[in-house]
Amino acid sequence: MKTPITIITGYLGAGKTTLLRNILDNADQKLAVIMNEFGEINIDGKILKGKNIDMVELQGGCVCCSLTGEFEAAVKEIIEKAKPDAIVVETTGVAEPDAVVVDIQDNLPELRLDAVITVADADAIMRFPTIGHTGKMQLEIADIILLNKIDLVEEAQLKEVENKIKSINKNAIIFKTKKCSIDNEYLFGINTKKTAKKHKTHELKENYFYFETKNIIDGEKFKNFIKNMPKNIYRAKGFIKSNNGDLLFNYVAGRHDFEEFKAENTELVFIGESIDKVKDSILKELEKTQI
Repeated sequence: MKTPITIITGYLGAGKTTLLRNILDNADQKLAVIMNEFGEINIDGKILKGKNIDMVELQGGCVCCSLTGEFEAAVKEIIEKAKPDAIVVETTGVAEPDAVVVDIQDNLPELRLDAVITVADADAIMRFPTIGHTGKMQLEIADIILLNKIDLVEEAQLKEVENKIKSINKNAIIFKTKKCSIDNEYLFGINTKKTAKKHKTHELKENYFYFETKNIIDGEKFKNFIKNMPKNIYRAKGFIKSNNGDLLFNYVAGRHDFEEFKAENTELVFIGESIDKVKDSILKELEKTQI
C-alpha cells in the first residue's frame, strides 16, 4: 500500500509551523513530519541519526524529521525506519511545492499525493496587496488553502482577501482559521474509517454524510459518478467493494485516485459546504452504481 503524503506550503510567517504543531498534537495515527529544521515545535525526544534524515520520536509513535540529504532518499529512509501511516512535508527550505509534486509523481512510486495545503496570511495580504511570484505559485497549486490570522482583519477586508485568492485559484477549498486551528479530518485522508467531526473552535459551513452498502459497486458507473460530483463536495474518501476489486478511494477538490485495499463493504464519507442541498441527489446517484 502506498504511503499518503501531504505537502504544506505558504509564505514566511503565515503559520506553517503552528499548523504542523496542531497536526501533531491531534494526530491519532502515526505521522512523519518532514521539516528543514525542527524549529519552534520544541521537541523533547530521542534523535535517531540517519544517513539522509534526523528523526525525533514523538508521543504516539509520530516522528519529526529534519533533512540532511536529498528529499527522495530521505523519504525512502523514513518509510523504511519509521513506517508511518502518512507523511507531511513543509516545503520551506526543501523546494518549491510544484517541484516537490513532480518529484513525488515521477520518482517516488511508494507515495500517493494526498493534498497540497497552502497557508495564507490574511493580515499580510491585506497590508501588502501585491502577491509575488512565489506566493502566487503556492496558491495556484493548492487543493486546500488555510486563510489564517482572520482575527487580525475586518470582515470587509477578509472578503477582499478571499476574492483575491479565488482569482488565483478558484478550485481550492478555503478554510478561514485563527492560529491554523482546524480538525485534521478536514485536511487528510488517513482517517478513512474515523467519523468526521464538526470543528469546534470556529464556525465552518462544512458538513458530512455517509454512504454504506454491502452490494457490489460497478466501477465504471462509479467513475462516471465522480466526474459529475457537485462542487459543494470538496472531500470524499472511503472503501469501495467493486467488480474491479476492493479499493481505497480518495477525492480532494476535483482530484481523485484509487488504490487496491481490502474492503469488507463499501463505506464512503462525503465532506463539503452546505451539502444538505445535494445529499439526496448524491445518494440517489450512488444507489444507481450498485450491481
